[in-house]
Amino acid sequence: MIIREAEVRDIPAINSLLFQVNMVHYKGRPDLFKKGGRKFIDNDLQKMITEKTEPIFVCEEDGQVVAHAFCCFQVQQGSNILTDVKSLHINDLCVDERFRGKGIGTAMFQYLKNYAKETGCYNLTLNVWSLNKSAYEFYERQGLVPQKVEMETIL
Repeated sequence: MIIREAEVRDIPAINSLLFQVNMVHYKGRPDLFKKGGRKFIDNDLQKMITEKTEPIFVCEEDGQVVAHAFCCFQVQQGSNILTDVKSLHINDLCVDERFRGKGIGTAMFQYLKNYAKETGCYNLTLNVWSLNKSAYEFYERQGLVPQKVEMETIL
């Protein structure tokens, strides 16, 4: 298992994973998510990867990309009530459904945690949709706890 920065050649595999993520969300909330969508188009992915605007990592097993993680740095500075904090935020972490349960997600998460420490972050954050129980439970097993909760009422 190799975890590395994403490269342009990884875009087709990343797209496959992005479709899987979208389907989980679409099945849980078809009122909010479009069927068959993905978070980024190829041009955006290529730009993000080549310009390294935000950290994107992939996990490769036997030459095949089996997981990805999209991250960004968030900096809270100069608030009247909050301390100055640099965070690594995971925007998207997905293990190919055919490879789940093999420790790949845990390895990716540990890699991101180490990366956050190495880059001077105070914490590692993410959002998880309440519809995605398996992801929520996975993150709990990694030691994450709720920091805040976003709630809704449908009108």
